[in-house]
Amino acid sequence: SVLSRYENQITILSDYLEEFPETDEPVWILGRQHHLNTDKSKLLLDISARLWFTYRRKFSPIGGTGPSSDAGWGCMLRCGQMMLAQALICRHLGRDWQWEKHKKQPEEYHRILRCFLDRKDCCYSIHQMAQMGVGEGKSIGEWFGPNTVAQVLKKLALFDEWNSLAVYVSMDNTVVIEDIKKMCWSPPQSSSVAPSSAHLHRSALGRNKNAAGFCTAWKPLLLIIPLRLGINHINPVYIDAFKECFKMPQSLGALGGKPNNAYYFIGFLGNELIYLDPHTTQSFVDSEENGTVDDESFHCQQAPHRMKIMNLDPSVALGFFCKEECDFDNWCSLVQKEILKQQSLRMFELVQKHPPHWPPFIPPSKPEVTTTGAELIESTDKLFELEEEFEILSV
Repeated sequence: SVLSRYENQITILSDYLEEFPETDEPVWILGRQHHLNTDKSKLLLDISARLWFTYRRKFSPIGGTGPSSDAGWGCMLRCGQMMLAQALICRHLGRDWQWEKHKKQPEEYHRILRCFLDRKDCCYSIHQMAQMGVGEGKSIGEWFGPNTVAQVLKKLALFDEWNSLAVYVSMDNTVVIEDIKKMCWSPPQSSSVAPSSAHLHRSALGRNKNAAGFCTAWKPLLLIIPLRLGINHINPVYIDAFKECFKMPQSLGALGGKPNNAYYFIGFLGNELIYLDPHTTQSFVDSEENGTVDDESFHCQQAPHRMKIMNLDPSVALGFFCKEECDFDNWCSLVQKEILKQQSLRMFELVQKHPPHWPPFIPPSKPEVTTTGAELIESTDKLFELEEEFEILSV
């Protein structure tokens, strides 16, 4: 009954959103600096290029009999989609790629979009995320926190051979360099698997043979760091370090918001955070016959929202993307210089070696099952045959 109440709910952005103030302070958006006095148009173009995922309605019921809209409960899942989509854009198109309305976009762009369509056969759809959340103790239709979304993305990425991401979610506010390098340099799981396009395009300089004879290459890294920056409110001691994260070229922003209201934070101006808001209900959009997607509703073309940092809920998750090993090494250097330089309370720790009192680190691998539903299934008939098996495995 609670879900049905949201079924036809349509939330729209207010007609008026406050414009950026006149200021000499720089605006930082995902590792890029903008100046309002000289390049405000570039700033707005940069923001509108980010993929914007919102509540949707009229998609196929989740699990066959579940909700056909995520209005009222799916905001953190949509924010997780936005962070991951930004990683995939950096992966295939580069951080400086720009989007323009009605302009033809490369096939990689449409392929990225198709990963997130609200269909049960799309690898990062609301269907896959909600059902994978069952394994994290979340019922379908229940609100997620930042850490739960991170764990769900980590699991779903195991079935995404095209993007071939290594997803590392930190534990106990600690990032372990040794574990990340072990995971990103892991060999292919099976020599019988045909190489994906992601593997084929890697530089030969990034390849070497390990002891088992497998050809290894650095898997692009999605690094997510769930944090608690206070008890009931954010501790002011963390603010400067939190803002520094948005300046890093590897930045994917942050997941967070207010209790039961999730936002995707992409930058800051002074002591205000800039974010994309998923709380707008739009109709389900499917791909065209030629594989393209009508993408206008996937880009926010209005001035973005802002909120004071001190109003942020202390439960957040930082995101970073490192396409090559040198990007990760550079990120480690920046963390040492800008985040860990303070001798007071640290936002998180960066250590070289795996802590001896922790369980051994084993890079996650795709489960040896016929299907989990997270794989792309092109045959609708086969999908219905596997639906019962999927529900069992998700639980």
